[in-house]
Amino acid sequence: MIDLSSMNQLYHDMFSTTRFRNLLILVFGMFMFMSCEEEADLSRTFVMQQGEHYASPRLVQSMQSNILNFTAKFNQSAVYHFEETAFQDSKNKLLGFSDCNSLHHENSARFAWQWYNEQLEIYAYCYVNGVRQEKYIGAVALDEENKYQLKITADSYVFQLNHQEPVSIPRGTTCDKGLYYMLWPYFGGTLPAPHDVSISIKIDY
Repeated sequence: MIDLSSMNQLYHDMFSTTRFRNLLILVFGMFMFMSCEEEADLSRTFVMQQGEHYASPRLVQSMQSNILNFTAKFNQSAVYHFEETAFQDSKNKLLGFSDCNSLHHENSARFAWQWYNEQLEIYAYCYVNGVRQEKYIGAVALDEENKYQLKITADSYVFQLNHQEPVSIPRGTTCDKGLYYMLWPYFGGTLPAPHDVSISIKIDY
C-alpha cells in the first residue's frame, strides 16, 4: 500500500533540494561573473574633484598578496599652487594598503606625491605603530606611465619606483601579518583638491 503522506514528503524534499541546488548554482554563477568583471577591470582613472579629498570611484577591496605592483600616470591636473604656501609640501596619497589588522593611521604603507619645486615628487608614506614616516623616492614626469612596487617583508615596507634603488621603511615590531585593505587615491593633507585632479592607475597582478 502506498503511503501518500510519505510520497508527498519525498516529493517536497526533492523539490526543495532541487530549488536549493539551483539557488546555489545561481549564486555561484553571479559570484563568478562579478569576480571576472572585477579581475578584468584593472585600469581606472581616479578623480579627486575640486573641494574634495576622496577620489571617485570610492572602492572597498582587500589585498591578497604581500606585493602591490601598478603603473600610474599623472597629467597637468597634478599641478597646483596653494595660497597658503605652508601646505605646498603636504603629501597626497597615491596607492597602498593598511597592515597588521589595524586602521591605516596605525599601520599602513602607501606611495604619496606632491607638486613641489615645480616637479611631481614621489614619496614613501607610512604609519608604523601610529607614527607617520616619510621618505623621498624621486620625481616623475607628467603624461608618462611609471611603474611602482610596494612590498611587505618580515620587518620592512619596500618601495620601488621604476628601476631606481628601493627605499625601505621599518615595519612595526609588534605587527602580525593580517588582512590588508587597499588605500586608494586621496588628495591631502589638510587642504582638499584646489581643482579636479585625475590619475590613471593600472594594477598589475
